Amino acid sequence: MNNLQLEKILNEKLSPQLIKDYSPNGLQVEGGEQIKKIVTGVTASQALIDKAVDLGADALLVHHGYFWKGEPEPIRGMKGKRIRTLIKHDINLFGYHLPLDIHPELGNNAELARLLEIEVEGGLEGHPQSVAMYGRLKQPVTGAEFTARIDAILKRKPLHIAPERAEKLIETVGWCTGGGQDYIELAAQHGLDAFISGEISERTTYSARELDIHYFAAGHHATERYGIKALGEWLANEHGLDVTFIDIDNPV
Repeated sequence: MNNLQLEKILNEKLSPQLIKDYSPNGLQVEGGEQIKKIVTGVTASQALIDKAVDLGADALLVHHGYFWKGEPEPIRGMKGKRIRTLIKHDINLFGYHLPLDIHPELGNNAELARLLEIEVEGGLEGHPQSVAMYGRLKQPVTGAEFTARIDAILKRKPLHIAPERAEKLIETVGWCTGGGQDYIELAAQHGLDAFISGEISERTTYSARELDIHYFAAGHHATERYGIKALGEWLANEHGLDVTFIDIDNPV
């Protein structure tokens, strides 16, 4: 498949033009025209690039790519090494950030809900492009039981901050994969019992306690593995492409 054809397919599926993002979405570093082998992963780190080189990949498709707003512009140091490796081996780099978070079928939020058996009810921000969602569990659980569920599914024990009423059961849940901890106040305004994100800030502890809501920090990487994996599987199933997902361990 031609690299620009692949970009067109991805753009049609993810509709990046509908959301304002912090980085460009689509083909970020152009490599060879023909793509036969694709590697997917969360972040375009040097370790993931090296794995793609080892596998003879023509394209690297990630959630966290390059050229973020506010980052230094010169292509030098770590950034230079990464991009030189891609160009040297004719590897195309495709990155999709917020469009992959919010996609209703393949997105990080959708996949996290599926894995944790949360029935999606809507977006916390009240519109289809909301990056934070809310939904409902089939049966109420305790904070300890939900911690165990997240641990079993994501293979990473979350940090659980309980509200002052620690015995409060969890039935309604909000979530935003990655660095969405500051949506906890919006979740509390919706009257939800719990909120899940990837990261936690110092202030989040006090918010959870004072707003009477359970908070689970389940890992930025751990909560965002599954959208890019699902996107790669969709490309393989729908377009017959050779796609391999590689998980570079990250405890954050």
